[in-house]
Amino acid sequence: MAAVGSTAVAKIAVMGLSGVLGILTSRLIIEHFGTAAYAQYGLLSTFTTLLPFADLGLAAVIINAVAGSSSPRTDDVVRRTVVTSLRVLIVSGGTIALVATVVTLAGWWPTLLGEGLLPDGGALAAGLCLAVFGLVLPLTVGQRILVGLGRTSTQVASQSVVAPFMVLAIGSAVMLAAPIGSYLAVISYVANALVSVICLVVAARALSPQLGGAVRLVPRVRSYRGVPVVGLAWPMLVQMIALPVAMQTGRLLLSHLAGPDELAQYNLASQLFGLVLQTIAAAGVALWPVYARARAAGRVESPAVPVAWFLLGGLALGGALAAVSPWVTGFVSGGQIRLDGWMLGAFVVFVGLQAAKYPLGMYMTDRAGLVFQVPPIVLMVPITLGLSWWTIDLFGAAGPVLATALAVLLCQVLPNLWYVSRDLARRRAEADRAAAPDASGPAAGA
Repeated sequence: MAAVGSTAVAKIAVMGLSGVLGILTSRLIIEHFGTAAYAQYGLLSTFTTLLPFADLGLAAVIINAVAGSSSPRTDDVVRRTVVTSLRVLIVSGGTIALVATVVTLAGWWPTLLGEGLLPDGGALAAGLCLAVFGLVLPLTVGQRILVGLGRTSTQVASQSVVAPFMVLAIGSAVMLAAPIGSYLAVISYVANALVSVICLVVAARALSPQLGGAVRLVPRVRSYRGVPVVGLAWPMLVQMIALPVAMQTGRLLLSHLAGPDELAQYNLASQLFGLVLQTIAAAGVALWPVYARARAAGRVESPAVPVAWFLLGGLALGGALAAVSPWVTGFVSGGQIRLDGWMLGAFVVFVGLQAAKYPLGMYMTDRAGLVFQVPPIVLMVPITLGLSWWTIDLFGAAGPVLATALAVLLCQVLPNLWYVSRDLARRRAEADRAAAPDASGPAAGA
């Protein structure tokens, strides 16, 4: 649990810096480029959250391999896992960059992204964002390795470069009166690419000489075989396809059904509460190698206490942010955007449920746990989309948040609680049987 605490502290520090600088960035965008540019910035800077499946579920494979190894620096399984992951990610990232080029040349972005896209340069900006995302994708193995090594706090700390880079870049554009309103989101993708580079360098040093050797072996497809990754990757891949569709399409629905004003409200609320959600997510991911090592060692680690603490912490942080949000939103938007009670209440509930699910999800990172999560998460997609479509008419920008919170409760928190309780009971019974003296042995006849 020390790793969770250190990761949370690191994330809070990064979020504190990022929050202050992010507010300044948002104000710069709204004041100098307009609300429409801010709406597109929010749409494009986050629309690749619909593509976390781009790594094809390999995060689970890398983290489990590194965390479960007693000697990750020299373990051949770890090296083969990294080699296989790099090969797959190079193909995946290249495909994404190619798709971005085709969609841009064909002029399909306005149809895909709706009215939130600016008519002047918005389509090209969308293509550039996706292309940068694809080209940087293979570098993300560094972040997975750091998590597997139990150095999630280091991975989190590397994110501190994003907000200063954004302020400097956008501030410079404002000072120079550069007409880049349509391309602001591209800057955020470049900033996140810096994070991937930093993590890759740190991971290479921490795992030396494994990562350097793995990179040299990537092109030797015939002479150096990889490892089978489908068993762990496919359930992770399905989740990574379904979850973004279920949880990140609020912007697209608002862009199509409501318009720029509601989209701007949703963007601002998501930015503010995203600070809390990112802190919770970072602390939650730090539990992954804890449970992976426990499984490898045959220990039973229950997530019950972390679930309670995460839930209380999520509600407390979300409630505190909701209390100060009128002053924060007034400053950020210059009074142009207001968040109503439905929006604030929906996000507090959503944050609490998201927090509660993380310890459960990190416990369920073995193959059986990942497979179990697939059906309810797939079911989550039509539930969230249907409820969002309906609630946008009733609650405006708050509709997708309310719909997603209810779907998280029904399709993740409750099913995962049921699975974990049964799995803990089974594993404890197996441990008791293994520890009990053999009835036919000497102890029985004494």
